[in-house]
Amino acid sequence: MARKRSVFFHTIQPFLIFRRSRRKWLTQGVLALLTAFLCTVLSPVLATIVAVNSTTQTPSSITTKTENSVQQGKALYEAGRFAEAVKVLEQAAAAFRSTGDKLNQAMTLSNLSLVYQQLGQWTQAESAIAQSLNLLKNDDNSKQRFAIFAQALDVQGRLQLARGQTQAALDTWQEAAKIYKQIGDEATLTRNRINTAQAMQALGLYRQASKTLTEVQQSLTKLPDSPLKATGLRSLGNIFRVVGDLNTSREVLKESLAVAQRVKSPIAIGETLLSLGNTALAQGKTQLTLGNTTQAEKETQAALKYYQQAAVVAQPTTRIQAQLNQLSLLVEKEQFPAALALASQIQPQMSKLPASRTSVYTQINYAQSITQLRQKTTPDSASWLDIAQMLSGAVEQARSLKDPRAESYALGTLGGLYEQTGQLSEAQNLTQQALLIAQTLDPPDIAYQWQWQLGRLLKAKGDIKGATAAYDSAFKTLESLRRDLVAMNPEIQFSFRESVEPVYRGLVDLQLQSKGNSETMQYNLTQARNVIESLQLAELNNFFRSPCVEPRVTIDTALAQDKKAAIIYPIILPDRIEVILTLPGQKELRKYTTAISQEKVESTVQDLRKSLLDVAATDEVKQTSQKIYDWLIRPAQAELSKSGIKTLVFVLDSSLQNVPMGVLYDKQQQKYLVEKYALALTPGLQLFDPKPLQKVQLNALTAGVGEKRFGFPALQNVPRELEEIKSEVPRSEELLNQKFTENNLQKELQSDPFSVVHLATHGEFSSDPEKTFILAWDGLLKVKEFDSLLRVSESSRSSNIELLVLSACKTALGDKRAALGLAGVAVRAGARSTLASLWSVDDQSTADLMSEFYRQLNNGVSKAEALQRAQLAVFKKENSPYFWAPYVLLGNWL
Repeated sequence: MARKRSVFFHTIQPFLIFRRSRRKWLTQGVLALLTAFLCTVLSPVLATIVAVNSTTQTPSSITTKTENSVQQGKALYEAGRFAEAVKVLEQAAAAFRSTGDKLNQAMTLSNLSLVYQQLGQWTQAESAIAQSLNLLKNDDNSKQRFAIFAQALDVQGRLQLARGQTQAALDTWQEAAKIYKQIGDEATLTRNRINTAQAMQALGLYRQASKTLTEVQQSLTKLPDSPLKATGLRSLGNIFRVVGDLNTSREVLKESLAVAQRVKSPIAIGETLLSLGNTALAQGKTQLTLGNTTQAEKETQAALKYYQQAAVVAQPTTRIQAQLNQLSLLVEKEQFPAALALASQIQPQMSKLPASRTSVYTQINYAQSITQLRQKTTPDSASWLDIAQMLSGAVEQARSLKDPRAESYALGTLGGLYEQTGQLSEAQNLTQQALLIAQTLDPPDIAYQWQWQLGRLLKAKGDIKGATAAYDSAFKTLESLRRDLVAMNPEIQFSFRESVEPVYRGLVDLQLQSKGNSETMQYNLTQARNVIESLQLAELNNFFRSPCVEPRVTIDTALAQDKKAAIIYPIILPDRIEVILTLPGQKELRKYTTAISQEKVESTVQDLRKSLLDVAATDEVKQTSQKIYDWLIRPAQAELSKSGIKTLVFVLDSSLQNVPMGVLYDKQQQKYLVEKYALALTPGLQLFDPKPLQKVQLNALTAGVGEKRFGFPALQNVPRELEEIKSEVPRSEELLNQKFTENNLQKELQSDPFSVVHLATHGEFSSDPEKTFILAWDGLLKVKEFDSLLRVSESSRSSNIELLVLSACKTALGDKRAALGLAGVAVRAGARSTLASLWSVDDQSTADLMSEFYRQLNNGVSKAEALQRAQLAVFKKENSPYFWAPYVLLGNWL
C-alpha cells in the first residue's frame, strides 16, 4: 500500500508535515544570535543580530575575523548547511574564549546549540547551551548581557520542548519573559509569549494558552505597521492553526497580509500567502472529515489560489515551496494538465538551488508528486528512471552535507519508489539503510515511517512473521513518541488518518491473521487488544492537538472490577470484522471473524443511523441493526449465556461509535440488545477506573437552557426535566436559562463537590474540537473550556464528579468520527462516567427517562443497569427507538 504524501508547511519536508518559519537574520549589529522564535513547535528559529560591546581589548583584525566567522556560520545555517555551520561556529566560540570575550562566546554557543538541534545532536546541543548560560551568570548588569541571557534561555526552552520536557520549557520561557519585560524588549517578548503558549497547549493548559495568544494578538495589533509586525502576526496565525483554531488563524494571517502589503514587503507578502494556503488546506481537510464536501472543495480551491499568489510575489525559496504545495494539491485533485504544466516550471528551478537540506527536501517532494502524477496518468507506461536518479542525487547531496536526517529521508523515499514499482528487494535494502540512520537520530521520530514501509514490503513478499515484527517496531516507536509526536510534528493532526492510524491497524490485521499453537494465538490476541487500546489513546490525543490523555489503570485492573461484565472489541479491517471477547475470570480471549468489506460495514452503519433519526422507521431499524447484531453478538451468544453475563462493555471502532448498541436486534429472540443486557461504552479500558458508585446520597448540580438562544431552538421540556431530577435527587442546585452562565457554573462547581453534574441544553459532538460544545445562556462552551470548568476545583475535591449527564446533545451529521467528540468530553471532563445522547429528543420521554435513571441509581443498581431500566421504561410507552435509544453511557459502568 502506498503512503499518501503530505504537503510540507513552510519548509520542504517529506512525508510528515513539518511547518517551519522561514529562517531569517535581522541586521541590528555585528554578531548574530539565532533566537528561539517558534512559530510552531520545533520550527527552526528566526535569527536576530544583537550588538555586543566587548569588554576586552582585542586586536581589531582578530575581532573582525571572528565576527566574519559568525556571519559565515549564520549564512550556512540559513542555507541549511548545518554541518559546515557547526565547524565555523565552533571556531568562532574558541576564538572568543581565547580573547576572554565571554558575552560573544556565550552568544555563539547559543547559536551553536541551535545548529546542533537541527542536526539532532542533542547531547552537543545541551552542552553548548549549558556553557552559554554558565558564562552569562555573572554580576554584569548591562542590558546587553540581560538580552543575551534571555535569548539563551529561549534557546534552552526550545531544546527542552524538543526533548519532551514541556513543563521545563514553559518554566524557562517564563523566566526569559521576566527579563524581556525588565529590559523593555517588547518585540522579543512577543515571540517568547508565543513559545510559552505552545508549551501551555502541550500541557493541556488550554485556557491559559488561549488567553496568552489573545493578549499577544492585542499587543501586535497596537503596534505601528512594520515588517516585524507582519512577521509577528504571521507567527501568531501559524500557531492558531497548530492549536486547531483555524478560523482565527485565517483572520490573523489576513491581518498580517494587509500589514505586509501596506509596508510593501514582498518577502512578508509571499510568506504570509503561503501560510494562508496552509491554513485553508487544513480547513479543507477538517471540512472533509466533517462530511462537508462542498465546503472542503471551496477551501481547497482557496489554498490553491493562495499558493499561486505566493509563487508570483515570493522570494525563490518560498516560491518553490508554494509551487510544490500547489503541485501536490493538483495531483490530489486530479487536475493533471495543470499539474504537468506546473511540474515543468518547478524542475528548472531545483537545479539552481545551492546544496542544502532545503535542496534535498525539494527534490524529495518533487519526486513524490511526480511519482503520484505518473501513477494516475500513465501507470502502465510510466518511466521511473529519472525520478530514481533525482532521489539518488538527493542521497549523495545529503551525504556530502553530512546531514543524516536528510539522507535517511532520501533513502527511504527512494525505497518507497521501488516499492511502488514492484522492485521489492531493492526497496527493502534502501528502506533498511534509511532505518539504520533514522535509529541513530534522537528522537527517532522518522524511524517509524521506515519500519512501517519495511513491514509493507515484507508482507508483500509473503514474510508475515517479518512483517509483523516490523509493524510492531513501528508501533513501539510511535508509543515511545506518543507524548511528543504532536509537539515534534504539529501538522500530523491533519494527516493522522493517513500517516499514523494505518500503522496500528496494519499491525492488528497481521496479529489476527497469524497462525500457531494456542499459546501463540492467545499472545497475539492480547497484543492486538492492547494495540487497539493504544489507538484509542492516540486518536484522543490527536483530537485535542495535545498529548494530554494518559492511561489511568491497567487493562487487567479494569477487567477485575466486574465479574458479570464482558468486554467486546469490534475491529473493522478492509476485508472483515474481527471481534475480540474478554470474559470475566477467564484469561483466554475469544476471537470471532466475519468476512465482509469495510465499505459494506460503513454503509450499513450509515443506513442504521439514518433510520434511527426517523420516528416511523422502526422496521427499518430492526432490519438493518440485526446485521450488526449478527456480526458482533451472535457468534459470542453461547459464551455470554454460559458465563452469566449481565453487562456488555464495548470498545467500539470508528463508524460503529455513531450508533447506540442497545438497538442491535436479535431476530431469533425478537429482542433488542438492551432488553438482554445492560450496556456501556468506553474509549479504552485504561482511561476509566471502574469502581462502584459510592454508597452516599447523590447531590446534583443541574443546569439547562430551555429558551431559544443564539439560533438554537427552544427545548420546551427542559424545565420539567430538571424538576423531575430534583424530585429524585433532593440535594441539588439548579441553573436554568439566564442563571446558566459560564461564570455561575464555575462558582457552583467551586463551592460544592457535586457527585452529579446534569446539563440539559443543546450541544454537539464532532471530530473537530472547535465544533464540540454545549450551549450556556451566555454562549458556547467548547470542549477544552468545558474541561477546565469541570476540573476547576479538582485539587480541593476528595473525589471526582461521579457522573456527567448531557441529555440534549447530538453527534454532527455527516461526520463519521463525530463520536470522538463525545469520547473527548468524557475523558477530559474528569467525571468517572458520562451519560449523553447521540441525538436530541425534545420530548416528555427524555424527562421520564432521566427521572427513572436517577430513581434506579438511588435504588443502588449500577449506572449501566440504571440506564437499561430507564430505557426499558420508556420503551414500554414509546416503541420507536428514536425516543429511548439515543442515550449511551461512557466510562465507569458500575
